[in-house]
Amino acid sequence: MKTLLIPTAAHDLMRSVLETALLAAQGFGGVMEGFALRPSFAEYIPVDMVTGLTWIGDDGADDGAAQRAKETFLAFMRERGVSQPAFRWTEDAPAGDAFVGSYGRVYDLIVLGRPGRDRSQPSMGTLEAALFESGRPILIAPPETPASLGRTVVIAWNGSTETARATAFAMPFLTRAERVVVLTAEGGTVPGPSGEQLARSLGLHGIRSEARTVPGGHVRGGGEAILAEAAALGCDLLVKGAYTQSRIRQMIFGGATSHVLAEARMPVLMAH
Repeated sequence: MKTLLIPTAAHDLMRSVLETALLAAQGFGGVMEGFALRPSFAEYIPVDMVTGLTWIGDDGADDGAAQRAKETFLAFMRERGVSQPAFRWTEDAPAGDAFVGSYGRVYDLIVLGRPGRDRSQPSMGTLEAALFESGRPILIAPPETPASLGRTVVIAWNGSTETARATAFAMPFLTRAERVVVLTAEGGTVPGPSGEQLARSLGLHGIRSEARTVPGGHVRGGGEAILAEAAALGCDLLVKGAYTQSRIRQMIFGGATSHVLAEARMPVLMAH
């Protein structure tokens, strides 16, 4: 985890995002890189095909938002006593979430805030661009700044390809953790290896872990049970595969990923 990418914007969770990124960077001697995350606006957007009225993007407001993002990032580094080369800022990043996915492909970790439903919170579009387009893991900061990161790691194991990939990405955290728990929710698995099999595999890497199963049923795909047990264990990093079920299905019926994204109070490492 030597390179961390931090899309920066003026939302309410930015402080937690930066603190979470700093915990990860300090743990691995990593470098934090920020850039201004700006919405993508077409220069001219048709509003009325009859009258020909158009809406023109406000470049000045966009530039102001980018400058505020930069000031937020640099002020945090000064306040926390972080000096270069432990951080850097990328100027003139293109607008739009697509940049997060493409640019993030050469970073070990992309750090984002837990998405919300209004402009004062991180965007789900940004998270999905990072998750589906970068090929890299994302670290999702909780609403409140965590006191620690990766001492007690819980792997939300469901036997899926997505969770296997997330576990592989999390190996640097797992090798440093004081405690690792492989947690399975009943009724929330797909055909694949058991939690006990994963625990044995981790043991061959010198990672001591314990496998647990909790009643899960089909309530929110087991996400509720996973979060409750993780909190009871004092988890400060939850490792989870994202969207074993499709996004559309989860939007309609709910699912573990959707529930974790909406309710997690601890940092979450995800991969698809």
